[in-house]
Amino acid sequence: MAKTVVRRTSTEASLDFGFFHYLWQFFRENRGTIRSYYKDLSKKYLDYNNPERNPKAFLRKPQYEALEIYVFLKEFLDNARVEEIFQQWFEKSGRFAGRGEGGIVGNARQGDIFDAMTKEQYKSVFSLMRRNARVYPNYIFALTMGTGKTILMATCIFYEFLLANKFPKDKRYCHNALVFAPDKTVLQSLREIESFDKSSVIPQEYADLFETRLKFHYLEEAGTSLNTLDGSMFNIVVSNTQKIILKRSRTEKKAADLLFAASEAVFPSGSVYDAAADLYAFDQPEEDAELTLNQRFEKLCRLRQLGIYVDEAHHAFGKNLAKDMGIGAKPEDTSLRTTIDMLAGSLERAGTHVVACYNYTGTPYVGRDVLPEVVYAYGLREAIDKGYLKKVKLHGYSNTRNDEFVDFAIKDFLEQTDGLRPEGMTPKLAFFAATVEELNDELRPAVEAALTRHGIETSSILVNVGDSKLTTNDDIREFNRLDTPESKKRFILLVNKGREGWNCRSLFGVGLYREPKSKIFVLQASMRCLRSIGGGQHTGQVYLAEQNLAILNDELQANFRISTDEVQQIASDKVTLQVHVMKMEKIKLKRVRRSFDIREKILTPGAVLGLAQDDKQAWLELTKGYHIIETTQEGFDPSSAASAKDTRTTDLSDQRQKVTFSALTLVAEVARYLNRNPIEIESILEQTHEGLPAVLRAVNAFNELLYDVVIPRLFSELYDLDERIETEEHEVELIRLPPPERAYYEVTADKHKIARMGDATAEEQGKSFHLDAYAFDSKPEQTLFWDLLREKRVTKLYFTGMLTHGQSEFYFQYIDPESHTVRSYYPDFLFQRDDDSYVIVEVKGDNMIDDPVVLAKKDFAHQVAVASGMTYEVIKGSLAEAREFRHLI
Repeated sequence: MAKTVVRRTSTEASLDFGFFHYLWQFFRENRGTIRSYYKDLSKKYLDYNNPERNPKAFLRKPQYEALEIYVFLKEFLDNARVEEIFQQWFEKSGRFAGRGEGGIVGNARQGDIFDAMTKEQYKSVFSLMRRNARVYPNYIFALTMGTGKTILMATCIFYEFLLANKFPKDKRYCHNALVFAPDKTVLQSLREIESFDKSSVIPQEYADLFETRLKFHYLEEAGTSLNTLDGSMFNIVVSNTQKIILKRSRTEKKAADLLFAASEAVFPSGSVYDAAADLYAFDQPEEDAELTLNQRFEKLCRLRQLGIYVDEAHHAFGKNLAKDMGIGAKPEDTSLRTTIDMLAGSLERAGTHVVACYNYTGTPYVGRDVLPEVVYAYGLREAIDKGYLKKVKLHGYSNTRNDEFVDFAIKDFLEQTDGLRPEGMTPKLAFFAATVEELNDELRPAVEAALTRHGIETSSILVNVGDSKLTTNDDIREFNRLDTPESKKRFILLVNKGREGWNCRSLFGVGLYREPKSKIFVLQASMRCLRSIGGGQHTGQVYLAEQNLAILNDELQANFRISTDEVQQIASDKVTLQVHVMKMEKIKLKRVRRSFDIREKILTPGAVLGLAQDDKQAWLELTKGYHIIETTQEGFDPSSAASAKDTRTTDLSDQRQKVTFSALTLVAEVARYLNRNPIEIESILEQTHEGLPAVLRAVNAFNELLYDVVIPRLFSELYDLDERIETEEHEVELIRLPPPERAYYEVTADKHKIARMGDATAEEQGKSFHLDAYAFDSKPEQTLFWDLLREKRVTKLYFTGMLTHGQSEFYFQYIDPESHTVRSYYPDFLFQRDDDSYVIVEVKGDNMIDDPVVLAKKDFAHQVAVASGMTYEVIKGSLAEAREFRHLI
């Protein structure tokens, strides 16, 4: 029988096309070049929040990556709309000029289709983007629940205000922020923007500015007016959509309404009565066919350069999410998106603008489609695999009565969490009921009976249903303090509390017996117990009736492209490891300090900068790294004669976006870098061998020459540097004691890559294990450890690369080649040979050996090692795994 080949049409392909994958790939491969376009303050803000290079950084990796894309869109792409970015990316024009081809590693399906995207496929995707285009940039950041979207949003707003404060005339930066929340629960949680320590994400020297100048406005009740000063800056207005959203007048106006409507002539807009207009339904305009404007909307229109942030946009999934994002919405729909569109139009008429709308959602998908405006995504699979969420174990029960289901769930939960006290807190289990009556008449008695059978006090139950007869003010206080070691509540009974805004990290289990009216509620409730807690990765227990388990599988497939079986397999090989300190080992290191004395030289007229424009060959050699070359080829086989004949190369360098300097601006730029008088710099440039006009022509041909050639060579003509090297000996601890409140460190480890003290012989234990267990990142590290431990010439061996957040003093400082800031580097191994000499070893993947950051670490570590009488070695992972390590001995 002939094999049937099913091919997807270009339209079908577009529905599954995630442009954000390719945008991230381009950014990652060109990060260094892209950063050169950033303002220095932006670089400083990013470096402060980079968790890979700043051990004290507050943001997690997905939050930081999203912040990187946020700044990339603003400073490199100038807040372009997504469809414009996609067009430039496909056409390899603008900032994407010269980009390479390539798919996404590990996503062969998309890579196969779009490595060589056809015009027809491009038009299909572009049409989808254009269909949803707004007059303002509209971006979606899709980070799964529990990865910290609210803190990310706050970090982005603070970044905007920091840059707007220094560059108030730059239209790319937001002067004010409007934050939309889907409901009151989330609106309350957004108070974290105001309360959390801003110095966690803002460099300390700027943090005080925010404490004194930020103005928060919370529109929680219908009668709350907005009291912002017209034209003011640094306002953060937090509201749920109903407090600002445009509404259509549905009722016929009575005589009193018409009377008050006429009062506009007496009390014109902008008067003192204007602030109270919406409190008394003085909405304008008065025609039934028009949308009514309330006071809050009008006040927002008087704030310049407004950024709009939609928090928890994923409170709606499926069709509701599509509507909230404006997909398929009719022009007359008075939805959130319509309100934002109207606000943008009003601001334009007022002479300002909406800088952009930033939507923070939990998924990039709407059913089978990818939201076209997603610019960054971090999914459920990645979040669990990397330990940003708890692992999950699902329990399904069929043919059980309500009381049996509760009893099974509580019995298993007590077994799973026995003795567990992460951060000193008691694990909690939440049960959801469909109605208050169901909770009071069925669920609560069943829970009380189950607890009595297990000898647990029923006072450990907490009820929160929004009914004052069942939930007192004391209960609300207890609910708000669940994530504290003092809380004695363990079993939480809820009605409709499974959506956003409830961030209880000590929640370790949820139970849902009855099928709720909303199927998406099953997914939302199940994910409540996955927020991470403690230093390691724990497991959340989800107890569902059989029909709810089937619903959960469908919703996971629709919103995260993953099944219930797959979600349980994620990070199944990861365990939470409690690491105890066994030996307080110390070694002596000599820190190397380099300082430079600068000596001014007498400039000799006729200094040669080496721009060599008159020598064609020398000019080509000088600029070869700056040319953009396009290669076109017919067919796939480069060796064929036909292919060689049809291969062409074109120099596109003249199409590159660049700054055109005048003599004045060139002199100013050089003077800024060299910190010299501009008049003096002009004279110096004129006295060079090339002369100012020739320097200007060269720099305008390739801007890079100014920073790579002209300024460095002028510096060397003006100054000499005298280097001084000083060494200071320090005694450093390989491991510090953990905090006094607990006797161990907690890490997440691959259960197949752990070396425990009990795995070694008594002789081997004496040579190593300053910790009772070592957790390795890779198989080569693990193999090298056991080989070195069993090597007779090795007398001491310590794995030092697993605790990299201040738990050890054994680190080297180096200058990062990209950010040019000082970073800390923790090497993998330290061992002592039988001649008492020490060797420091770093294991690196073969593809990383020549990475600039790796080379920078190697250079600085080598300097310290030599000064300390040690040896520093980098070994390829392939050699370590092949047990070719004896050159280290």
